[in-house]
Amino acid sequence: MLPDPPAPYASGPDVVERDLATLREQLGRVPRGVVGIAARCVCGRPLVVRTAPRLDDGTPFPTTYYLTCPPAVQAVSTLEAGGLMKEWTARLGVEPELAAAYARAHAHYLARREELGHVDEIDGISAGGMPTRVKCLHVLVGHALAAGPGVNPLGDEALALIRPSWNPDRCTC
Repeated sequence: MLPDPPAPYASGPDVVERDLATLREQLGRVPRGVVGIAARCVCGRPLVVRTAPRLDDGTPFPTTYYLTCPPAVQAVSTLEAGGLMKEWTARLGVEPELAAAYARAHAHYLARREELGHVDEIDGISAGGMPTRVKCLHVLVGHALAAGPGVNPLGDEALALIRPSWNPDRCTC
């Protein structure tokens, strides 16, 4: 299997102290389990952090791609507040092509997390409700930004919906 092409906003795994300081500012707490910056703003600040599948305290952590940019988080929260997750979960039951693409996104997510290490407690569990429901748009958007267009169909759709208020091509840091 060939590696994925780099996503438009993807970043290398290097995390420098400046990134950790930015993450502390964005999250309002010390970031946990950071193994890389999966996507960056056009200005270079983190958008999405890549997190270890097991935190330093031993806690299993299935959320590999964690959206950190406050304006992006706010835009996605607005979508969630509108009830979109229930609507999109229903679509998975009646749109076989979407369901298949979402299942592939789930497999992609699991494969990328497995690269960081195997954790029995979360084996087969991705994030965001994949592959059968839509539970967290923040995870889906984080995955879409990290992996690039065409990998997570609902992450891509959510990105398209928030573009009027937040756009990854424009710095809002």
